[in-house]
Amino acid sequence: MAAPAFVSKLNEQLGHEFGAHQQYIAIATYYDALTMPQTAALFYQQAHEERDHAMMMVQYLLDADEVPLIPALAAPRADFADVIEPVAAALAQEKQVTEQINELTRIARENNDFASDQFMQWFIREQVEEVSKMSDLLAVVTRSKDDYERIEDWVAREDAGESADPTAPPIAGA
Repeated sequence: MAAPAFVSKLNEQLGHEFGAHQQYIAIATYYDALTMPQTAALFYQQAHEERDHAMMMVQYLLDADEVPLIPALAAPRADFADVIEPVAAALAQEKQVTEQINELTRIARENNDFASDQFMQWFIREQVEEVSKMSDLLAVVTRSKDDYERIEDWVAREDAGESADPTAPPIAGA
C-alpha cells in the first residue's frame, strides 16, 4: 500500500507530466513551422515520453489500489522569440521535474514506503538523461542560432532514438 502523502503527490505529478507532454507538442510544432523536421521530431518524441511517464504513474497507482486523478491542464506556451527559447524552456522544465521527482522520492522514504521509493528510482535515472540531453541541445542551438541546418544536422547525428528500456515501469494501456 502506497503512503497517502506519496499518492497525493504522485497524483499531482500526473499533471506535471501531462503538462510537459503538451509543452513538448507546442515546442515541436514551433520547430515544424520553421521547417526544422529533425528538431520537431525530437520534441514530438519527448512529448511521447512524457505521456508514457504519466501513464507509468497511472499504472503504479492502479497497481497500488489507488485512484489516479487526471487533472485539467493550462495551455502550454506556444510563442517563442527565437530557436533558443523553446530549448531553454525545455531545460528549465526538466530541471523542475527533477526536483519534483526527488520530492516524491523523499516523501516515499520519509513514510517508509519502500515500493514507491523503488518505483521512483527509474525516474531519477531518466531525469539525469533528460537534463543532459536538453543541456547539450541548448548549447548547440545557442551556438548555431542563425544556422538552422547546422542545428538539424546535429540533432540528426545525436538523436539516434531510444530503444525500449526493459527496466522501465509498465505503461497503463500499453
